[in-house]
Amino acid sequence: MVTVFTPTYNRAAYLLKVFESLLQQTFKDFEWVIVDDGSIDDTSVIIDNLQLTNDKFFPIRYFYQKNGGKHRAINRGVKEAKGELFLILDSDDMLPPNSLERIDFYYQQIKDDNSFGGVCGYMAHYDGTVIGKGCDIDVLDTNSIDLRYKYHVEGDMLEVFRTSVLKEIPFPEISNEKFVPEALVWNRIARKYKLRVFHEVVYFRDYLEGGLTDRIVKIRMNSPIASMMTYAEMTEFNIPFFAKLKAAINYWRFRFCSDAKEKPQIEWWWFWTAPLGWMMHLRDK
Repeated sequence: MVTVFTPTYNRAAYLLKVFESLLQQTFKDFEWVIVDDGSIDDTSVIIDNLQLTNDKFFPIRYFYQKNGGKHRAINRGVKEAKGELFLILDSDDMLPPNSLERIDFYYQQIKDDNSFGGVCGYMAHYDGTVIGKGCDIDVLDTNSIDLRYKYHVEGDMLEVFRTSVLKEIPFPEISNEKFVPEALVWNRIARKYKLRVFHEVVYFRDYLEGGLTDRIVKIRMNSPIASMMTYAEMTEFNIPFFAKLKAAINYWRFRFCSDAKEKPQIEWWWFWTAPLGWMMHLRDK
């Protein structure tokens, strides 16, 4: 079974389209788990209606919790998941009809190899434009760090991890912060597990005005500890120097947003990048 997981916050108007894309799946062995991150719209009513009319198609399980950010919703979804694989489907996105079938096809090839943390496919805009760029290899076994820095893939991808891996390496939940970059956890997973990456589109998305992607800098500024943690760890990876340099600058960029007594630390030889981070911090403000 696959757990298709949707974190949602005041996105009731979009959930029916998500549901319809799941109805069209050619692969039927899945559940849909929704974690409502404190919505004040009619999300619960929409889901109640879908549960009443959907009992013969696939299980729908709905959980409500107070607003704490997408990462806390993901942790809750992983805890509740019954599927062997965990696919995050945002509330304003859709899956093409053969998505789960293709994911299962590639997963069956590596299912018994514990060095794999899951599989990874491509995303596209609704007009068909592929988002991930830089590598045309049909099937590639690599981790998500090397995928970016060795094979030079840019843009969002659909990582579908084993649920057990996400239970082993969860999102940190930092007091007073409501955002943790997915890259922090995906990178941590990459240091232990690889993915089977296949060059097929299995996810449709567009970036809504006012959505998380559109507001990412402000969101990171309001969650500086998680942002610092992400960039500090990136300076320790075996990646090109300029990628480490960019990470070091971004570390300081968001460190200047925090007045916490205890902060994630960066190696002393990156201290010279602090003025560059300060300049970016001033620009952000």
